[in-house]
Amino acid sequence: MRAVLAREMEGRRVSGWVWRQRLTVRAALEDAGFGTEARNQNQPRGPRQRSGPLGDQPFPGLLPKNLSREELVDALRAAVVDRKGKPGELTLLSVLPELSQSLGLGEQELQVVQASGKESSGLVLLSSCPQTTSRLQKFFIHARRAQRPTATYCAVTNGIPATSEGKIQTALKLEHIDGVKLSVPVKAPSRKDILEGVKKTLSHFRVLATGSGCALVQLQPLTVFSSQLQVHMVLQLCPVLGDHTYSARVGTVLGQRLLLPSESTQRKTQVLDEALLRRLHLTPSQAAQLPLHLHLHRLLLPGTRARDTPIELLAPLPPYFSRTLQCLGLRFQ
Repeated sequence: MRAVLAREMEGRRVSGWVWRQRLTVRAALEDAGFGTEARNQNQPRGPRQRSGPLGDQPFPGLLPKNLSREELVDALRAAVVDRKGKPGELTLLSVLPELSQSLGLGEQELQVVQASGKESSGLVLLSSCPQTTSRLQKFFIHARRAQRPTATYCAVTNGIPATSEGKIQTALKLEHIDGVKLSVPVKAPSRKDILEGVKKTLSHFRVLATGSGCALVQLQPLTVFSSQLQVHMVLQLCPVLGDHTYSARVGTVLGQRLLLPSESTQRKTQVLDEALLRRLHLTPSQAAQLPLHLHLHRLLLPGTRARDTPIELLAPLPPYFSRTLQCLGLRFQ
């Protein structure tokens, strides 16, 4: 059995772990070393521009958004850690065929088994073996049915949850708002709603650290739905830092946060207060480019035998994520 693990989509830095034949070998994926500078052509110049303690690049670790397909495949191929099992790494689904050819997989097609969301950083699990893919999918399905979390995310939130840990339960549906399909909470869904695509969702959360009005939060989804974790944190009045899609649903009146109607709230760039901008050493225009601070940090995979302890796979934080933690005085252990 062969499978591949990697990090992440949409121009994010690639890093993670690879597991190989019979699920018994793990090899740490060293930093690929590409895309270590953020693009800053559109950043304003002048006395208002702030420079962080780590230099002038506000979001280290991001690749340019206008990469060509060839550059993207080259960057991914450069991140391969072990060619014995012909593993590789991906970012976009559209380049999987080129990536397969580049890695010498021949007619074997790479398939995504598990991945974080489009805007998130973190682990991506690939397989070129149908049997391995099937086994992994069954493992994840059985774990969800037993409400055993297999994925652990880290998030930086703008705001601190009212409780240090707990569950977030809500029904969600996909709805077209301003021409974009977004996740919307549904109160007391009927049986008809469930049949029409409304899904009950559940996540565990735990606050790991707080500082400067922000929190480092561990999130473990027990269901799968588009943008589930982002919407769940909005419901806690603590949107994920860099969430330019759902954060506008949290409003403020007389200094108190409140939830705005999802259907009538237009999505817009996340607005950060002046104090937080100073802590992050960002201008407002730079903050508009802030990447989503949601990272798939840990995955559990099945052991060789049914009763074996699951294999734990970890991915280090992206440089921009680590920089944010440093600016906010938050520690990730």
